[in-house]
Amino acid sequence: MAIKDVYQAVLDFEEDSIAGLIEKELAAGTNVDQLLQEGLISAMDAVGKSFSEGELFVPEMLMAAQTMKAGLEVLKPKLGAGGASSAGVIVIGTVKGDLHDIGKNLVGMMLEGGGFEVFDLGVDVEPKTFVDAVKQHNAKIVGLSALLTTTMPAMEETVGALKEAGLNVKVMIGGAPVTQAYADKIGASGYSEDAPSAVELARNLAK
Repeated sequence: MAIKDVYQAVLDFEEDSIAGLIEKELAAGTNVDQLLQEGLISAMDAVGKSFSEGELFVPEMLMAAQTMKAGLEVLKPKLGAGGASSAGVIVIGTVKGDLHDIGKNLVGMMLEGGGFEVFDLGVDVEPKTFVDAVKQHNAKIVGLSALLTTTMPAMEETVGALKEAGLNVKVMIGGAPVTQAYADKIGASGYSEDAPSAVELARNLAK
């Protein structure tokens, strides 16, 4: 089955050839949702599992995510038209005062690979910007990243701003200094320690 070729291309980091494979499948009339679910999303789930089991490391996970993203670029224009279902809308960003984005970028790609529609606000993001983006995109989940202990309070500030705005949104947080205890303290909905567990958490929060 040719969808297996798309799946395998993600696992083999074939970033240069995946777009061609997907275009070939689309031309052959393969279902868009099937390509997304069985080709890209299931491959990224397998990558996440291998990472969790210590068989893959961050550089490989990044290469797989970039391959998936290259494939997703081809599928994106067809997703709305083909009736493919999104797992949900997520707004992500690195909080005010923090300029780190490698972890956030990886989480964003893994979330896209997990079927979510992701709006990445970048780095040094003000609480109000998160609030505005949630309203604009009708997001159900917000992902906050911080890599410095000095910028962690901006997470609490952002959670407060979202609540103050009366938005019914789940907030997930992550980053090197962040813990589940801190998530509980600031009233966040959850914490994840790496990109694959962020996808799992987002799926649970989206239910």
